[in-house]
Amino acid sequence: MRHDPMQAILSDLLRRVDGVAGQRGHLSAPRFHDEVDQIRHIARAFHIDTVEGLAGTLESALSLHGLGPVVLSYLDFLRDAILAEMPPVGMAAMRPAPASVTPLRA
Repeated sequence: MRHDPMQAILSDLLRRVDGVAGQRGHLSAPRFHDEVDQIRHIARAFHIDTVEGLAGTLESALSLHGLGPVVLSYLDFLRDAILAEMPPVGMAAMRPAPASVTPLRA
């Protein structure tokens, strides 16, 4: 089971992913890349390997495809990976996306 500091890190990562998803149409490609890079660095620092790997893959996809539709799939994968790291109580509290964030899945 995760400790409270890890719960705070996971909640921050989830907030960042949802924030990027919510602003996807309004962020420039360099700003989007910076946000994903920050997610990757935080995940690396706290040994959240799945999230780090997905963020790195998303950075590569951004380099190849820009801000195209493939980005939504990776944001979904990131969100799912972060939720998988949370203890059951944290997951239940974080499941509903904030009202300002459009669901990512088509």
